[in-house]
Amino acid sequence: MQQLLLDIQPHAAQDFAHFVPGNGNEALDALRTLVQHRGGEPLIYLWGAPGSGKSHLLRACVELAREQGDSAQLLSAGDALAPEHPAWFTAIDDVHTLDADSQIRLFQRINQAREGHGRLVCAGPVAPRLLPLRADLTTRLGWHLVYQLHPLADSDKVAALTGWALARGFRLSGELVDYLMRHWRRDLPSLIQILEQLDRHSLQDKRPVTLPLLREILASQSRPQ
Repeated sequence: MQQLLLDIQPHAAQDFAHFVPGNGNEALDALRTLVQHRGGEPLIYLWGAPGSGKSHLLRACVELAREQGDSAQLLSAGDALAPEHPAWFTAIDDVHTLDADSQIRLFQRINQAREGHGRLVCAGPVAPRLLPLRADLTTRLGWHLVYQLHPLADSDKVAALTGWALARGFRLSGELVDYLMRHWRRDLPSLIQILEQLDRHSLQDKRPVTLPLLREILASQSRPQ
């Protein structure tokens, strides 16, 4: 008999404590400093390939800003930047998708932040000068701290997966992790998503977390890319 679960299990936390930096410690320290008002930099730009952790860090920044009582917002994938009443802290993911009006507003926000009114973190797939945006905006984005993030090495991914599982109260065998890494998408969000399903099915079906259960879950998914 399957055990019914209330949908109260937390999703994989996307805060600073759960970010595995790999070689990105400098960017991590700079982001904390900016959000906590400890430095003079008003803007940080992050860039890198999918799976490098940009979106995770933007959400972590917004969470930290709200924890310390600041108004904060996260925009992504073409969300419009409102013309009035900006939050103190604004994180913009996929900055390359901003429409013409939002590009003008971002340019204005950067100038405001440079004058001490708010903080900004933006992220995109390429360095500022290669973004398909207004030239004056790409120049502004490149004036301040710019960090390239790299996808984690496999050893770092294993450490992240193992730590995530322990936080949920179960252990991953080396055999299970190796199988998952060889038979599923290699980016960390996709790997964590499978572990969430593995944990849920284990609790619902009252079965231990084993390789056969993982195989069943992977077989039910769409073909990995």
